[in-house]
Amino acid sequence: MKKPSLIRDSLGRLVFIDEAGIEHVDVHAVRAFPITAPSAGISLMDSASKELFWFASLAAIPEEDRALLMEELATREFMPVIEQISSVSSYATPSIWVVQTDRGETRLRLNGEENIRRVAGNTLLISDANGVQYLVRDSSQLDKQSRKLLDRFL
Repeated sequence: MKKPSLIRDSLGRLVFIDEAGIEHVDVHAVRAFPITAPSAGISLMDSASKELFWFASLAAIPEEDRALLMEELATREFMPVIEQISSVSSYATPSIWVVQTDRGETRLRLNGEENIRRVAGNTLLISDANGVQYLVRDSSQLDKQSRKLLDRFL
């Protein structure tokens, strides 16, 4: 029996080769717990969203396969992390927020307080008017001004 592995085909699609040596073309990876445990529980899904394989941990995956998996996850996941809240246009909603993220400065429109959700502990998800989700990993680690602005909406 062969160890399962990942490769990219000539068209750039991710291919999973299972223990029986069968190639599954155009698979995609999904994190089970993208916010609370991003390195645990990675599922490989076929094009019909049927699970093909489960990785309990990223650490258990061989280096080459892990690199391909991380590339695949990066293309599917877009969730900027808010590092600082520079300003808000109003304490009433809708309001425009100017935030510093791990991908640079941006503006987001918050339609209502219900678009800020507490995920776990001090971790927050903020959904803007366009459906983009922003992550605040630990609101207690934001600077004083950012926490003050955020507290007005919580």
